[in-house]
Amino acid sequence: MNDLQLKIERLENEINFKNGLISILSHDPKELFGNFLWLIEALEQKTINEEDFFKLLPQIKSDARKNMQTVQDSTAWLKTQYGEFKIKPVKIMVIDLFHRLEEKYAAQLKEKNITFHYKGDHNAFLITDLLLLKYVLEKTCDNAVKYSLPGQDIYLNCITEGDQVILSITDSGTGMDEKYISGIYTYDNPIFLGTAGEKGVGLSLKIVKNFISLMQGSIDIVSSETDGTTVSLFLPNFSE
Repeated sequence: MNDLQLKIERLENEINFKNGLISILSHDPKELFGNFLWLIEALEQKTINEEDFFKLLPQIKSDARKNMQTVQDSTAWLKTQYGEFKIKPVKIMVIDLFHRLEEKYAAQLKEKNITFHYKGDHNAFLITDLLLLKYVLEKTCDNAVKYSLPGQDIYLNCITEGDQVILSITDSGTGMDEKYISGIYTYDNPIFLGTAGEKGVGLSLKIVKNFISLMQGSIDIVSSETDGTTVSLFLPNFSE
């Protein structure tokens, strides 16, 4: 009975996830293109002048970037859903992951004057799926940058305990109230704006949890509005 109940819960979670994904994919682009068409028609009909038109473009650009991120997130998730997805374990040096993140988010880090630090053994490694791990760390790092204030530091911490590696990304940014943490992977949780007005789509962390499960790991989030956020990934080492 316990196994059956777990299977039912897993199926319900998958159905809710897919329904939420469909909702986001159908709603957000429709809203973006609707706003874009309205803006063009308003300019053509001269109900707004060129100055006002160009003032509204940054918001359109921001919405387009958000929608592009939704498509990229969805594509990454869909790769794990068609056919029989299997983990492809490879040896990954943690310091290499750090440098990849440092390079990928260099522009955002510079814009906010944020320093990204590595803490841990420079020879630490883990054996797991690179595609899944890269996605999880990129989304975690993206949130850390998004919710950090200018001049603050972000850390990637690495601890090896037996056959388990714990990777944590810590920031001292805006954090969130404890009451929101339990619902962070649901579609009921509010979407928060970053410290520079960055807007998320409420999808990335849901995919993160799905990918962590595929890697047979777990995730823990500790956050407060005074101390920032620490996202810890508990990952087993597979055999190559």
